[in-house]
Amino acid sequence: MKKILYVVLDGLGDDVLEELGERTPLEAAATPNLDRLASMGRLGQVRVVGPGIAPESDVAVFAILGYDPTTSHTGRGPLEALGAGLPFEPGDLAWRANFATVDKEGRILDRRAGRDLATEEASSLAELIQREVRLPGASFSFRATVEHRASLVIRDEAGPLSDQVSNTDPAYRREGALGVALERFEEKIQECRALVEDERAHRAAELTNIFVDEARRILAGAEANRARERRGRPPANAILTRDAGNRLPGIRKLKEVTGADWGCFVEMPVERGIALVTGMDPIEVPRPEGMEERYRAWAWLASEAMEGYDALYIHIKGPDLPAHDGDGPRKREVIALIDRAFFGELLPALRLDRTVVAVTADHATSSARKAHTDYPVPLLLAGAGVSPDGTGVFGEREAARGSLGLLRGTDVVPLLVDAARG
Repeated sequence: MKKILYVVLDGLGDDVLEELGERTPLEAAATPNLDRLASMGRLGQVRVVGPGIAPESDVAVFAILGYDPTTSHTGRGPLEALGAGLPFEPGDLAWRANFATVDKEGRILDRRAGRDLATEEASSLAELIQREVRLPGASFSFRATVEHRASLVIRDEAGPLSDQVSNTDPAYRREGALGVALERFEEKIQECRALVEDERAHRAAELTNIFVDEARRILAGAEANRARERRGRPPANAILTRDAGNRLPGIRKLKEVTGADWGCFVEMPVERGIALVTGMDPIEVPRPEGMEERYRAWAWLASEAMEGYDALYIHIKGPDLPAHDGDGPRKREVIALIDRAFFGELLPALRLDRTVVAVTADHATSSARKAHTDYPVPLLLAGAGVSPDGTGVFGEREAARGSLGLLRGTDVVPLLVDAARG
């Protein structure tokens, strides 16, 4: 069996943008290394979950790892808790959380507290919340993870809590266990509501609302927030919760499904959680300050890690962030940087005659809409045994005419395994 290198560029797909000459950021970016791979291999598209579903990353990653999220997913919250190392048992209520900035009326001014909240600042605020907030007849564990991100687990003394409750973060809605990103929403903290007439759901909603209200009260007087305001930065004075779950998914491990030993690069807690439930070996990656240094370090680490695994999954967050900020030109530059610093360093170190390489995205993020979309994302397959199909560059429109056609997210891993065995 040949080696598999599976690289996912978060939020890679996009709209055609006027400021980029009617091209997408990927099409406008200088990507000689990815284009060389495309000329050697085959292109196609992936509809990650389904028409009309703009998936969050956790839902999308489940799909592109071969698991149907509509039947196997149990909510992002438990994955975040597992990845953050929080105690979690079946019947606990786990949430993904954001530090956010709100005004006195609860109107959201920034869902990510300026997107410059240092992990150290967030950790001090989380410790303050853990010390000062009390829930009647219940306990909780709250931990800051990376920058504005956090994880919350609530445990009721009376027994298990239902996860059939709505988000307080208005930017996402629930569809079953799936979190779906919204293009338009009311910029206000939402009340958590029971979605079913069940005592445990009403209790879960009650405890969540108390936590959100009390955390906001505590954060209003936090010294770390006063210091941020003195620097002219928005305070992290509210917590938004989304994607509750009360159990981890029970799924077959990737080794059992594919016959391959998988390693993966983990940067975010949810990625660590997914790695653990799917049986991938999490590989911690360095986070130097400079993005170019970071991607070069990852490339060197990846070339080493390929020796120890049959398959390596690498998830690179970079393209998603500027798209959420509506900055298409910046997204173009991030993609070019990844091509130069990551692929430019990694590809020469690979034995492409012994490795199947796939590059795709977990979802598209529109720079025009500042939101995830349900657009198909490009897929590149190259390396050992993969014959070229005449496509020459890695981009959305070129991918649409590639020989791989339009695949579902759950089709990608079986495609890679078949190519590796061919």
